Amino acid sequence: MNYLAHIYLSRDQEMVSIGNFMADHVKGSKYKSYSEPLQIGILLHRQIDSFTDAHPISRRSKRRLHDRYGLFRGIIIDIFYDHFLAKNWKDYSAMDLKVYSENFYELLGKHEEVLPQKVLMISSYMIRDNWLLSYAEIEGIEKVLNGMNRRTGSISEMNRAVMDLQDHYEEFENDFRLFFKDLCEFSDRKMNEIKQLYEK
Repeated sequence: MNYLAHIYLSRDQEMVSIGNFMADHVKGSKYKSYSEPLQIGILLHRQIDSFTDAHPISRRSKRRLHDRYGLFRGIIIDIFYDHFLAKNWKDYSAMDLKVYSENFYELLGKHEEVLPQKVLMISSYMIRDNWLLSYAEIEGIEKVLNGMNRRTGSISEMNRAVMDLQDHYEEFENDFRLFFKDLCEFSDRKMNEIKQLYEK
C-alpha cells in the first residue's frame, strides 16, 4: 500500500503512524534502534505490505495493468488504491481529508528528529505538494506517476499508467473496496498481535 493507506491503518496512533510512514527506509533489524511505538509502526508496515503482495484481489488488479510495467505493477496498484481511498475518504473516516492531511504534516514537523534523511526529503515534497489530499484526483495521481517515472530514469513507463486507471476505473475501484475491507481487518488484528509481543 502507499502512504495514505499506511497512515490510515495506524488508527490515529501518532508515533505508530510515523513508524508506518518511514518503514520503507528502515532496513532489516535497524528498527530495533527506535522507540517502541515506532517499532510497532515499522513492523505493521511490513505485515501490510506482505499481505497486500499475496492477496488475490491485489494480484488481480496487477493483471489488469499492461505488461510493460513489469515489476513496477505493484507500486502502481499501491498508488491507485491510495487514489480510491482518498476519493472515497468519507466512507472510511469522519474527519475531512484536508484536515487529516494537515494534521499528519504537522505531526511530521513535530518529530523530524526521528525521520531518516531520505524520509525528511520525501516529507518535504509531500507537504509542499499536499500529496495526501491530491491523491483524490486523477490529476494528482498522474503527477505522482510522472514523478515515479522520472525517478526510475523513465524505464518504468509509469507515467502511462494513468491511461490504465482510466480504462479500467470501475474494476480497479471495485477491487480496492473488496481488498481494503480485508486489509483493515488484517491490519487491526496484526497491530494487536504486535503490541502484545511488546507487553510480554
